[in-house]
Formats: sequence, structure tokens, C-alpha cells
Amino acid sequence: MNTSTAMKPSVQVPGSVIAPRRRRPVAPLEPVSPRARWLLGVGFFVLFVALWAAATLGGFVKPTFLASPVTMVKEGWLLFAEYNFVHDIGMTVWRVFGGFVLASVIAVPLGIAMGAWKPVEAFFEPFVSFCRYLPASAFIPLLILWAGIGEAQKLLVIFIGSVFQIILMVAVIVGGARKDLVEAAYTLGANGSGIVKRVLIPGAAPGIAETLRLVLGWAWTYVIVAELIGSSSGIGHMITDSQALLNTGQIIFGIIVIGIIGLVSDFAFKALNRRLFAWSTI
Repeated sequence: MNTSTAMKPSVQVPGSVIAPRRRRPVAPLEPVSPRARWLLGVGFFVLFVALWAAATLGGFVKPTFLASPVTMVKEGWLLFAEYNFVHDIGMTVWRVFGGFVLASVIAVPLGIAMGAWKPVEAFFEPFVSFCRYLPASAFIPLLILWAGIGEAQKLLVIFIGSVFQIILMVAVIVGGARKDLVEAAYTLGANGSGIVKRVLIPGAAPGIAETLRLVLGWAWTYVIVAELIGSSSGIGHMITDSQALLNTGQIIFGIIVIGIIGLVSDFAFKALNRRLFAWSTI
């Protein structure tokens, strides 16, 4: 091989232009700008409402089965103006966050213990995995017998639906800590409790926060089940009463309100996580 040829730098022909890499607008894993993301997200809702309006206002679907967007807005205003719907919203939010906080207070420490110490994991994991597959709604008859039809029963439904999911997800996150960091901490003289406090928990904190954000979304799906039986307030109670009256406008409005509150809480949780763990890539 001629070394002089191999070491010769490439020479650009005068007048030639190197074509820039063409940016593909739609490609796997290709990011989009924040403005485009916002426009696409809003665009879907606009398209959805347009199709909904066309199907209902155009007479393709009977109002008994699906109210139009206009009727839904009118019924929503009626709920706020005459039926104190703000109180129902407040009760539902209280139940969701009450049951969720109760589950988190118990599940996060237990999940950390299971992830950090394998004997603890071996003791709890089979039972927690078994309970994770049990639907929270199946416990309602027992919870009514044990706690009545008051607030305790509704909080326990959300608690049961959330606690086992959080335990296992936190245990997996803590157990997946980098082994080299643990060994380095031992080398520097840390003991077992020091490893947990200074290595495992700080390293798992962003993942734990993201887990709580996801499970909070699941808690919103359990609250309606909790409010369907033996409840005199809440969005689920309103939906049940509206179903008896065949008022699909109020039913749809209640569902949309739940979605909006859940979306706002999710964005708030995500913003808080970014602020607390700005160094994390999660």
C-alpha cells in the first residue's frame, strides 16, 4: 500500500457543492419541535370533536345514545349552575389523592426495602405479585362489609388498586441500581444502610417519581368504580344518576372533566419531577 497516497488529504473540486443531509419530517425516533408537538396534539382533539359533531348533529347517531358537543356543554353548565357540581369534583379529587397518598406512604418504603434486600423481596414478592392481578373492584363487596359505604371504603378501593403496583415497580427500579456505584461506595467505607441512603435511594429517586406519576393516572380509573356503589357525591355518582335518566350529555361531560383533571395533575407531576430531578434523563 502506498503510504503517501493513504495520507494524502482529500481535495474538494472547485465549484462543487456538498449536498446537505436531507432532514426527514417523519422518521423513526426523529424528534419534533415543541410547537409542532403542541399543534399535533391540539389538532387531534379538534378532529375528534369535528367527527363527533358531524355524527351527532348530522343525525347519524340518536341523542339517546350520544349527545352532541353543544348539548354536552349545555348540560355541563347546568351541572355547575344548579346541581353544585363543584362539590362533586372536590370530593372525587379528595378521594383520588387521599387513596393515592395512603398507598404511596406504604408502598414506597416497602418497595425500596424489597429492591435493596433480597430476603425481604423473597418474602413479600410472591404475595404482592399475586395481589397485583386482583381487580380493585372485586373488593368492593368486602370493603362495604368492613368499612361501610362512607369515605373509608372509597379510599380503600383506590389504595388497593395502587399500592401493589407501586411496590413492585419501585422494587424493580431500586434493584436495578448500578453495581459499580455500589462497589465504589463499599470501597469508600460505606455500610449497608449507607448504601441504601446514599446510593440506592438517590439513584432511584427519579424513577420512583415517574412511577408515582404513572400510578396516579391509574388511580383516576379506580375512583369511578369506588363511586358507583353507595355514594351520594362525586363525579361517579353524577354519572350513575345521569345514566338512570338517559342523559348522555351529563355522562360525557363528567367523563371529560375527569380526563381534564387527570391531564392537569399529570402535567403538574411531570413539571415537578423535571424541577426536582433536572439532572435525570427520565
